[in-house]
Amino acid sequence: MSKNSRGRRYKEGEHSFRTVFQRDRDRIIHCNAFRRLEYKTQVFIYHEGDHYRTRLTHTIEVSQIARTIARALNLNEELSEANALAHDLGHPPFGHTGEKILDHLMEEHGGFEHNLHSLRIVEHLERRYPNFRGLNLTWEVREGIVKHSSEHDRPEAIKEYAPEKASCLEAQIVDVADEIAYNNHDIDDGLSSEMLSVSQLKEVELWQEIYARIKKRFPREDFKVHKSQTIIQIINQQVTDLITQILKEIEKRKISSAQDVRNVGKPIARFSDEIDKKNTELKKLIKKNLYSHHRVIRMADKADRIL
Repeated sequence: MSKNSRGRRYKEGEHSFRTVFQRDRDRIIHCNAFRRLEYKTQVFIYHEGDHYRTRLTHTIEVSQIARTIARALNLNEELSEANALAHDLGHPPFGHTGEKILDHLMEEHGGFEHNLHSLRIVEHLERRYPNFRGLNLTWEVREGIVKHSSEHDRPEAIKEYAPEKASCLEAQIVDVADEIAYNNHDIDDGLSSEMLSVSQLKEVELWQEIYARIKKRFPREDFKVHKSQTIIQIINQQVTDLITQILKEIEKRKISSAQDVRNVGKPIARFSDEIDKKNTELKKLIKKNLYSHHRVIRMADKADRIL
């Protein structure tokens, strides 16, 4: 468990009753960039309806999942929560399409990458304190921001955050919690918008085996209940599998400290081969039928014209 911090860029006194990671979490929640997540989305345009996830509701869901995993593994919950709440701060409007367009427009200036922009926000753009720019977050939370998600996102140029080492386990579980949250709310929002159908999801083992079991168990309930219960059970299955696999990795690698986790050099927070295979199948279907839906493509074209 990560108990001690390497500190902040600008030295501050300790708080009487809040840990450094609690203070990081609170600073993130109260910053302007966090509030702006309410008006940003990943797939759907904000004005399409209040039943679809925004970046803010997604972030809250990621935080909840990450805290559950952290508690089960006896990790530092506040550090995981702070990382979860900060993980999407740098996303532009118009979802992934917006990032691609901005990356192209900023090509002569090094491009645009949302994790680096998240770091830019917490280190420079937020102005809340008289003695320094940014939020002055701990090194561990800033590290989690720049190392978030896939390997190709890692900013090798930022040597301060030891790109050759793995991030702390509290940050690693946020990466997977992020995937769990967005895959499942893409199903939920996709079905609600009718861009996905149950007949399409029948091709996905992860969905179909649980959906069939739920329908059999609650035959008198309507589709909304069947859908919600299926998604709840998928999330529970994925979280349980992840916790089990991490414990196996800790035992196999004889990990006994946060530094041991870093020295592995790659994430140990990952699914079993069985669940990973099912997840890959699900992601392929979502990409094919939701992200490539003509309504989503039309939104992307609008974003291109606006930016």
